[in-house]
Amino acid sequence: MAMLLNFKKIIIRKDIQNKNMRHSVNRPPTPDTRDDQEKEPTLNEIINIKLIETGEKERLMELLRERLVESGWKDEMKALCREYIKKKGRNNVTIDDLVHVITPKGRASIPDPIKAELLQRIRTFLVSATI
Repeated sequence: MAMLLNFKKIIIRKDIQNKNMRHSVNRPPTPDTRDDQEKEPTLNEIINIKLIETGEKERLMELLRERLVESGWKDEMKALCREYIKKKGRNNVTIDDLVHVITPKGRASIPDPIKAELLQRIRTFLVSATI
């Protein structure tokens, strides 16, 4: 009986320690759901919503895909991926590795005329849309 009581005391102490430890984690407070409902969307969020609602976002994405293929950018990215896989070994590379290594190079190598064309299309959309 005494052994059982000691065992219960140990369990209770551990529970108390675990509860205390949970509170010792340094994390931001959980946002109140009422705050989310009252929060107004940012300008970027409003623009993104309008782009999606009108279908313009999908048209812009398709234009981007076409231009990147035409410019040879897609083939360059494939070559970079193959080179990286050869260097590291086929069995030693994950998709996450490829994304981590290739994404910065890919973003930096998008041709300026393509960026300018997309930016102009977005500006035209913003002028025509009533935001």
